[in-house]
Amino acid sequence: MAKDFSTRAENYAQWYNDLVIKADLAENSAVRGCMVIKPYGYAIWERIQAVLDKKIKDTGHVNAYFPIFIPKSFFSREASHVEGFAKECAVVTHYRLKNSPDGKGIIVDEDAKLEEELIVRPTSETIIWDAYKNWIKSYRDLPLLINQWANVVRWEMRTRLFLRTTEFLWQEGHTAHATREEAVKEAETMLNVYADFAENWMSIPVIKGTKSPAERFAGAIDTYAIEALMQDGKALQAGTSHFLGQNFAKAFDVKFLSKENQLDFVWATSWGVSTRLMGALIMSHSDDNGLVLPPKLAPIQVVIVPIFKNAEQLSLISDVILPVKKALEAKGISVKYDDRDTQKPGWKFAEYEFKGIPVRLTVGPRDIEQGTVEVARRDTLEKEVLQIKDIENKISNLLDQIQKNLYDRAFAFRENNTTRVDSWKEFKEVLDTKGGFISAHWDGTSETEEKIKAETKATIRVIPFNNVLENGSCVFSGKPSTQRVLFARAY
Repeated sequence: MAKDFSTRAENYAQWYNDLVIKADLAENSAVRGCMVIKPYGYAIWERIQAVLDKKIKDTGHVNAYFPIFIPKSFFSREASHVEGFAKECAVVTHYRLKNSPDGKGIIVDEDAKLEEELIVRPTSETIIWDAYKNWIKSYRDLPLLINQWANVVRWEMRTRLFLRTTEFLWQEGHTAHATREEAVKEAETMLNVYADFAENWMSIPVIKGTKSPAERFAGAIDTYAIEALMQDGKALQAGTSHFLGQNFAKAFDVKFLSKENQLDFVWATSWGVSTRLMGALIMSHSDDNGLVLPPKLAPIQVVIVPIFKNAEQLSLISDVILPVKKALEAKGISVKYDDRDTQKPGWKFAEYEFKGIPVRLTVGPRDIEQGTVEVARRDTLEKEVLQIKDIENKISNLLDQIQKNLYDRAFAFRENNTTRVDSWKEFKEVLDTKGGFISAHWDGTSETEEKIKAETKATIRVIPFNNVLENGSCVFSGKPSTQRVLFARAY
């Protein structure tokens, strides 16, 4: 299965691309920069979506849907917002095609030019706040807590499956509040939801913090983020939550009558995660044998492969194993019983290992006689023989162990690849030889941040929450600094 599969050490980028394609997660489409998410990849995304959707609703939010097309004039109302997205926008100028005069092709019908050009949604703040203007009149209409699951388009020049594509899937929350304090609390709450999901479902340890002004979302007062470290030492922004202040409310004239009978602009947030989480999942846990999935997000958590030579042996195995399958499913475990006779067991083993199925059970006629089953775990590739009796509880516990082991392994990697530096020379040496997170002093200026980025391609990933304040000197400028921030090269 993995015969022509690159290793991480040989070429990490190629390894990633090979894995996505060969594990049947996604492939490039006929449209440049866009991808086809294949059924197995989409099944993982559906798991992510289902869990997050419940978490979002459990915090009081409801889902809605807004148009994919946004009038171009809307973007001009919030200056920093349009500046942040202008270079990535796809624009619709006409609404009809026609046959060319020579009859050899199709051309744009110039008589069907739109009066106002439409932007294909890169993010929805503007179209949503135009709607909120009609929905919010008084404090009784607040807070307004809305989320939407949608696709967006950002015209990327350099694309990579799941990590950066022209079109991708995401959820975006957009909320309105009566006070600044409520809005800030909302932004922090949703970041904590993302962090909980990343750590307890994806088994990815993340660092929560605030983005620097240069890395802040266009139009936000503050951007909070969770940052994860991939196996190649690069950081990946896994989720963001933005405190928008009153910027969009003022741009779209969204006011409310307060309890004190005063007219004021509402306070806003927006927050989201995307199919980029698929890339994070792959790069955090997978190995040179293929995909490794945390059990909580695996579409198939257990696969059972019977070893048989004829229909009689298969029937004997099935009589014992199908009740086992049913017992596992009764505990909420997703199981596939692969009794096909069109593929040999060795092929099946390689296939399921490559696709990251957390646990594989193998059982043959001799196992039935002895009341045993061979259990193989994907995270460590270890195998053991267990008694079939009470196997459902043993497998349930094993899945929990795998989930925890993946987190512990990723956490240890991050700890071993987070380095404190105090000189510019050391900063560059660590970045080029080891990578990972670099904890260093920064003088707080955008000028210094931009110079560091220009020289090393490293950016400030986050200013961690609850950062320990300490006097020091900026690693680049030598100017006074009150705290360390985390730098890294990133996706």
